[in-house]
Amino acid sequence: MAGKTLKKDISIVLVDAIVKGILEKKGKEIVSIHLEKIHSTVCDYFVICHGNSRTHTTAIAESVEEKVSKLCGLKPAHREGYVNGEWLLLDYLDVVVHVFQEPVRRHYQVEELWADAPAERITE
Repeated sequence: MAGKTLKKDISIVLVDAIVKGILEKKGKEIVSIHLEKIHSTVCDYFVICHGNSRTHTTAIAESVEEKVSKLCGLKPAHREGYVNGEWLLLDYLDVVVHVFQEPVRRHYQVEELWADAPAERITE
């Protein structure tokens, strides 16, 4: 039981560092979706936000990587989407970050796919 509590605490610290990175670059409509109680999910949390342009989304994702590295000493296990900047994904195993351009976010509606999971809208 202690191991599970420690994993959850680490995930919460990671989510906090991710959100700080997003806020630093003025990411929009930040949502943290808590997936740990949903069966057959690949991670415990999704953190989702969007930016206004390719430059903005790339800056947000880079800020997240820098902040997580500095505060948690972690690098993403996988990262993709930097080429076109429409949907960037940073996979920290227990936490997956999605940084969209707004029209792409509205199109895919990732939050709606996980509507049965508790979600938290994050403001500064």
